[in-house]
Amino acid sequence: MVTTHTLGYPRIGADRELKFALEAYWAGSISTEALETTAAELRRQNWQDQQDLTLVPVGDFSLYDQVLDMSATLGNLPPRTEVKDGGELEQYFRAARGQGGPDTACCGTQAGEMTKWFDTNYHYIVPELTSDTRFELNARRLLSQLEEARQNGHPAKPVVIGPVTYLWLGKARDGIDKLELLESLLPVYGELLNQLATAGADWVQIDEPALVTELDEGWQHAFRVAYHHLKAARPKLLLTTYFGQLRDNLQLACDLPVAGIHLDAVSAQPEASRLADWLPTHKVLSLGVISGRNVWKSDLSGTLDWLEPLYGRLGERLWLAPSCSLLHVPLDLDRETELDPEVGQWLSFARQKLEEIGVLARALTTGRESVSHELDENRSSTEARRRSPKTRNPAVRRALSRVTPQLGQRRSSFTHRRRLQHQRLELPPLPTTTIGSFPQTQDIRTTRRQYRNGLLSDQAYRQHMREAIAHCIREQETLGLDVLVHGEAERNDMVEYFGEQLEGYLFSRFGWVQSYGSRCVKPPILYGDIHRPRAMTVEWIRYAQSLTRKPVKGMLTGPVTLLNWSFVRDDQPRSETAFQLALAVREEVLDLEQAGIPVIQVDEAALREGLPLRPSDWRNYLDWAIEAFRIAANGVRDDTQIHTHMCYSEFNDILAAIAHMDADVITIEASRSDLELLDGFRDYEYPNDIGPGVYDIHSPNIPKTNEILETLEKASRRIPMDRLWVNPDCGLKTRQWPEVREALRSMVDAAKQLRQARGERAPLRDTEVSQ
Repeated sequence: MVTTHTLGYPRIGADRELKFALEAYWAGSISTEALETTAAELRRQNWQDQQDLTLVPVGDFSLYDQVLDMSATLGNLPPRTEVKDGGELEQYFRAARGQGGPDTACCGTQAGEMTKWFDTNYHYIVPELTSDTRFELNARRLLSQLEEARQNGHPAKPVVIGPVTYLWLGKARDGIDKLELLESLLPVYGELLNQLATAGADWVQIDEPALVTELDEGWQHAFRVAYHHLKAARPKLLLTTYFGQLRDNLQLACDLPVAGIHLDAVSAQPEASRLADWLPTHKVLSLGVISGRNVWKSDLSGTLDWLEPLYGRLGERLWLAPSCSLLHVPLDLDRETELDPEVGQWLSFARQKLEEIGVLARALTTGRESVSHELDENRSSTEARRRSPKTRNPAVRRALSRVTPQLGQRRSSFTHRRRLQHQRLELPPLPTTTIGSFPQTQDIRTTRRQYRNGLLSDQAYRQHMREAIAHCIREQETLGLDVLVHGEAERNDMVEYFGEQLEGYLFSRFGWVQSYGSRCVKPPILYGDIHRPRAMTVEWIRYAQSLTRKPVKGMLTGPVTLLNWSFVRDDQPRSETAFQLALAVREEVLDLEQAGIPVIQVDEAALREGLPLRPSDWRNYLDWAIEAFRIAANGVRDDTQIHTHMCYSEFNDILAAIAHMDADVITIEASRSDLELLDGFRDYEYPNDIGPGVYDIHSPNIPKTNEILETLEKASRRIPMDRLWVNPDCGLKTRQWPEVREALRSMVDAAKQLRQARGERAPLRDTEVSQ
């Protein structure tokens, strides 16, 4: 029989039970015991879903993040998160979000830095490494979950992040060479593996996705050292890679003394045959043959065409799995009863992907004829998608053929534009603004839900939304912000909202995936050519601008983020879809300008996460991604100010590309990294205006004026003050109004104090002159 397994499984629950339990726990509404009961039930259900597999994963379930889990297992949570009278869970949540449970809500600990997990939309808490780092094993979480699985009768395979990837993911806080810590880390890993073996684990999945990146000689040597040390451990190790090809690390991976290797054969199919040739006869080859990152059905017959020869050579040494953890896809397509039935038959979510793995395994073991019905159905679905006219729009393709580089050019230089924008906007030094969204209250969510379910008339809905916008404008004026936003009350999500109004998108009802912690997103599905049939935001932004003399930003999501935060069609190049999206966004930008909106923000929060994992492959992606943004944003007049926003990214190695975007103002996440990002903007001499996030909105900690003032002074030492903007890290959608008011009041006060300290004041406005 072919061994089947998964690398991980969605953990939030069919109805986002984990999200709601976490938020209730943080709010003090449920106990630690209740939270742990919910987690245990979700694990039980996950293993039940996977009961037909040969091995089920243990340790892939997390209350917040699997990398943070590994830091806790290794005893490497930051010292500042220690709790005198609290338990491990309190310290864990302090590292994740700056606060633990309700009993420690006043602590105000700095949360760990958060960044993207390779090139996905999942976020992880970055391990902090210093010359004082000492590792100490705490295997209770893994051992208890392993025992849970055994008690439920499931053959379990513990999952851990490998030692080299763990260091590779970490950040050196005091300039230490991270690899200097490998010697002290490996004994802890050895102890962990032996404890898992004693507890009954025959196999351990040890994730080393760093192997699909470009590694210098030092990191390659670290892999050899690490696995020659760990070969003495008792369990058999399945070394797991995903998200890309091994390339120059393929021979290295083959030579490591492990019992098996997992390859993402969706990304690296040509390497499967090479691994089969090169692996010693005592090693297992696990192939990820079903995409764990996208939602399209696999071509099972086509997959069998290249799998069957490998099975003939390897026999029981061939294992089958998804390409990566199924964490990145929704749970169950069967719940989606409202999808377009034609497009719905092309899709596969986590539970359906398990079925696809089962069909492939049975076909290999007992022949294709044993699953002929399943293969016929699959072939019919994939052929129907190839032939469907729903995927192609001739008008869109004609428009795309007329795209020229001139569409992405601003009319004048930034220096000239900046002067005209200052004259039009009359902003003070250190202008204050927010990133876009304001709290999504229960009343707002209820209104949107009632409207979606047909329980509220169009007129009543619009009146509710106008009231929410007016409230948001009043609050910002009271706080004294300089550039306002309408608050995005009408928007469910920064990608879903726009996708719902563009042709070529499909939306699930229950297709949630975890972004981080309790934050879940429902990525739309890009299945066809993109067309904007009508204006998407103009009515709301124009209404907000009518309520104030201060400038209001038009808020749009950029084409690359619309692409990277969607499940993208795989039947054409991503660049082609990006340019289709760019043309649609461009139409909206020009409509906003025509409506008199002086500032337009085109967010590209996901620009960096689309980068190929190897820098040698970056150029092609950056060329078309930056051009897509320029086409979308740069058709405006010189006195229209274009903003963009990027979050949770390291930018220093792509600053030239970011500068080429030519946005008048870029706002970036910077607070959790202690403004380290600004060093690159200074050293590169970034030419345009910058708004570094001065406080972390993903933590419930409320900043004080002096803390923000200190941050601003630090920023002004890196970036000239006349090019600095003042803003939070990201949107305020997930926060509550009381904390938002207090935080923004501190932010505005800090900006005013720094202006006064520099002897500068805001220009008078018409309303002030009349008084």
